[in-house]
Amino acid sequence: MKIAAGVGENRTIVKAAHKVEFKVVLTESEDELLDLLLTGKVDAAVRGSLSASHIMVKLRERYPEIYRASLLEYEGQKFLLAPVGIDEGDTIKQKRKIIEYGSQFLEKMGLIPKIGIISGGRPQDKGRSVKIDNSLMEGEELTRITRDKYTVKHYFILIEDAIADGANLILAPDGITGNLIFRSLVFLGSLESYGAVTLGIKDIYIDTSRSQSEEGYLRALQLAEKLVRTRLLK
Repeated sequence: MKIAAGVGENRTIVKAAHKVEFKVVLTESEDELLDLLLTGKVDAAVRGSLSASHIMVKLRERYPEIYRASLLEYEGQKFLLAPVGIDEGDTIKQKRKIIEYGSQFLEKMGLIPKIGIISGGRPQDKGRSVKIDNSLMEGEELTRITRDKYTVKHYFILIEDAIADGANLILAPDGITGNLIFRSLVFLGSLESYGAVTLGIKDIYIDTSRSQSEEGYLRALQLAEKLVRTRLLK
């Protein structure tokens, strides 16, 4: 088994790569990382600390509809948080696809999907601003059009209730909000991150933050290995 990993300004992934028992091919080039992955020279790729923008543009040339979902752990409970790409999840159509792809991933992991939809306020906050009203309305609509196929609940702004209820796919209002939630939980809080699985592709690509710790990169590499072994992603 060979897994490619990117090395940018944050070089702690090099230390993480030395702690795993499988072969890690280190590269400082986004193009080389993608070439290794897309030509089958490696079994999976981890972004490491390379720039995400160039990689995602190239990936979307082959897979136009892909989304990233961070795998996080809180007090032993693992869950997906999506969207976390700042340019993802801007429409109901995109969020519906994230629910579909994320649920497929959870099912292949042997989990029953339980979706918690998050929006920009409590029900009684309707009328405070157009932005809040649109967010609440979108959360209600997304819940309505997905509840016939999935176990889904609109938690409004109460993300803590979604986690307490055991939701294993947390859907943020948009990618910017999702990214801010991720950074707050992981870099300021105590949640463990395993990287972000890329949904909607047959190749195994784990996105990671350029600010991740050695332990975080190690978990991402280990997740990539697990996905290679079990072929969880389509």
